[in-house]
Amino acid sequence: MGFFDLFKRKKTEPKVEEPKVVTPEPKEEVVAATPAETPAEQVAEVKPQVVEQVAPETAEEKPQVVEQVAQQVVEGKPQVVEPQQVVVEEEEDDEPNIEEERKELEEGLGKTKEGFFGRLKRAIAGRTTVDADVLDDLEEVLITSDVGVETTVKIIEAIEARVARDKYMNTAELNDILREEIAILMEESHRSTRDFGIEVKEGYPYVMMVVGVNGAGKTTTIGKLAAKLTRAGRKVYIGAADTFRAAAIDQLAVWAERAGATMVRQDMGSDPASVAYDTLRSAVANGADVVLIDTAGRLHNKVGLMKELTKIRNVMSKVIPDAPHEVMLVLDGSTGQNAFEQAKQFTEATQVTSLTITKLDGTAKGGVVIGISDRFHIPVRYIGIGEGIDQLKMFDRKEFVRALFGDAKK
Repeated sequence: MGFFDLFKRKKTEPKVEEPKVVTPEPKEEVVAATPAETPAEQVAEVKPQVVEQVAPETAEEKPQVVEQVAQQVVEGKPQVVEPQQVVVEEEEDDEPNIEEERKELEEGLGKTKEGFFGRLKRAIAGRTTVDADVLDDLEEVLITSDVGVETTVKIIEAIEARVARDKYMNTAELNDILREEIAILMEESHRSTRDFGIEVKEGYPYVMMVVGVNGAGKTTTIGKLAAKLTRAGRKVYIGAADTFRAAAIDQLAVWAERAGATMVRQDMGSDPASVAYDTLRSAVANGADVVLIDTAGRLHNKVGLMKELTKIRNVMSKVIPDAPHEVMLVLDGSTGQNAFEQAKQFTEATQVTSLTITKLDGTAKGGVVIGISDRFHIPVRYIGIGEGIDQLKMFDRKEFVRALFGDAKK
């Protein structure tokens, strides 16, 4: 074999390639997500975060949370926070307590009383009888005290009728007449003082949906109300359905812990109706007495508010047929006439059944309580006269006028 024959053979032999070794990439383990049981297609499938507040005496008991609510929450387990036990000392004598309540109410309404009576005294100074001039001045005083035009006209007409009937009326009697007429105009708000005025139902929770613009004091009112109810021995659940403000959820969590209440929450931007649904499901499963649902207040002048609140109501009724049992509107008393506009917007958007007027301690515009209750025929359930938990007061129309006008002359 010659040199050229050897070279030719090497060219014609097929080339054998070494096999390539391919290491398979590790496959990610796929876990099928469990579909959430949503009440309707409109409710977003967002997994809630549940913060269970357990009283110390029941800390050993395992919280029974609805499976749907507890799924995929912080590594699959609910966060349990144990607040300090709220101890309520029983009063041996109720009479001193009543006097303290009256004194605190008078102090809280001090600026309103000072402003109203300061103007009233100037209006009737040097006059002895209630005549047309006095009534004109009184009308101006009532309007500038944010009682409202419609309510002021009713009060003036009632006094005119009494003057015509009695023929003679001196200015010294004006205080008593005013307190009587104002008390008549305001709606009765509470049948009982038990459970801080809430008629807790047997067998299922009493559901209150809280509405109002941002900054009116919704979150603070919910926290204080929860504290009052837990002190009364009631099991309270709070639903953080204002999912558009992270600060609102965090603030509500702080109040829930202070009050010893259970809070159900989801991530910011979640569907508020989904939060409300999960809260009620969990509350029913765990035997809660009262459920407080916080809502967003950014839409007080938009059509979207009606749709959002209606959606929340419809979703809650799927868990408890007649829920919510109450829709409470929270208004900032220091805004005066602006509170009237807010009340108008919300009563048009949803069926408001009660009112809470906050921040009355820092304003002379407390007359707004009288005007709003009369104009919208909605009872004022609570008033806020300070930052403390105990400064959320059950509203009593007789005690309110007493704080403004003093005791009636006998």
